[in-house]
Amino acid sequence: MLSEAKNHALTRVGPGTPMGALLRRYWHPVAAVSELAEKNVKPVRLMGEDLVLYRTDTDGYGLVQRRCPHRGADLGQGWTEGQSLRCSYHGWMFDRSGSCVEQPYEDMVGSSAPFRDKVKIDAYQAVAFAGMIWAYLGPAPAPLVPMFEPFTWRRGFVQVILSELPCNWLQCHENSVDPVHFEWRHTNYIVRESEPGSPDRGPRHSGLEFQEFEFGIVVARSAELTTALAAPVAPTSRPETSGIACLWPNVLYTGSNLEWRVPIDDTTTLNIVWHYSPIPTDMPATEQESIPYWYGPVVDDDGELLTSHILNQDFAAWVGQGATADRTGERLGRSDAGIVMLRKRLFADLERVGRGEDPQGVIRDPASNRCILLPLDKRQMYRDGVDRTFFEERLRRVFDWRLNSDPSYAVQFGQPAPVRHAFEKAMGIDPDFLDLRGKVRRSVNGECDV
Repeated sequence: MLSEAKNHALTRVGPGTPMGALLRRYWHPVAAVSELAEKNVKPVRLMGEDLVLYRTDTDGYGLVQRRCPHRGADLGQGWTEGQSLRCSYHGWMFDRSGSCVEQPYEDMVGSSAPFRDKVKIDAYQAVAFAGMIWAYLGPAPAPLVPMFEPFTWRRGFVQVILSELPCNWLQCHENSVDPVHFEWRHTNYIVRESEPGSPDRGPRHSGLEFQEFEFGIVVARSAELTTALAAPVAPTSRPETSGIACLWPNVLYTGSNLEWRVPIDDTTTLNIVWHYSPIPTDMPATEQESIPYWYGPVVDDDGELLTSHILNQDFAAWVGQGATADRTGERLGRSDAGIVMLRKRLFADLERVGRGEDPQGVIRDPASNRCILLPLDKRQMYRDGVDRTFFEERLRRVFDWRLNSDPSYAVQFGQPAPVRHAFEKAMGIDPDFLDLRGKVRRSVNGECDV
């Protein structure tokens, strides 16, 4: 358990807080590139700060405070001109550095010392990379945006999914080092909901291992094999091929997925998924003109938390812990070794930042950032494409892992039809291929996975 003071140290992220200072040392994805191509001004809230993200006329990006310093108007209602953002109330205009570059009336009647030279707003760096717009809110010089291995793959279909969760970032991220939850929150929950009264249980975890490395914590697990419902992620006791890792400071990596838990404020989190699907080798690998994005709902039309898909089941569990989880009364067991390891690392990094040092995982050397290898099995499949038979069996297996017959994205509810159709076209599958939820299937190697 943690004391209330230590829990606050890990969960409060606003300006001037220790965790806020730590998280501001990293780049965070905050929007999709294709989102800003549709409308080039977007209000955002990050770590307790109200900001405006905007796209320039040369496809650069600015990130500035939301309130105009003139009379507090909302710059989110403004528009872009060249490299700058103009306030729609009185026309004051600010560039990406936060400098005021124009005040229409004051400039017309002003003196030799323009009033605009005395006005500046908060401004941060923003760049486009891997179909997402990343923000850096920390001190200069900024580190490099991490070139994680999946970003180097070129034979796949990528989509970005964003969801806003009404809870603190840490209870979301602690899920990354909690593999036993998969047995219960997903395997057994789905069996119970799909077949009420069934005595079947999913494979039980028989061993866990957590190894810290330069960029996070690798999660390895062993499980019994049974005939229960197959799941999309197989267990392995080999850390180097586990395909699961908690990356610094707030990323879950699961082979084809990278998932960020970006704090909006102390009690709200932006969950961003970058999902890569390898294209079958009998299809041409064509570069995506733009990476599609969509917002995944968290509740249904009646306001109830969705639990039909894997990520929605996770969301409901995190939200169910409260706006900020109370860790003062928790009782951690042996399966929580990864959570203890993660918290120790966060406290150690808080001390490093307090001494003026970089926290773990910050990258400044371009040579070491060419491709950051992560634990993975079947690496060639992701890099060069996947056999058609294996692809279709694996796709069916993943789609069996949900509680309805929704034929769209299997892991999270709510994928729009245009994104689904783009996926089907890239993969060369018939639109009816996944329209019906099939019976429980075994994985291609004859074993069941958890």
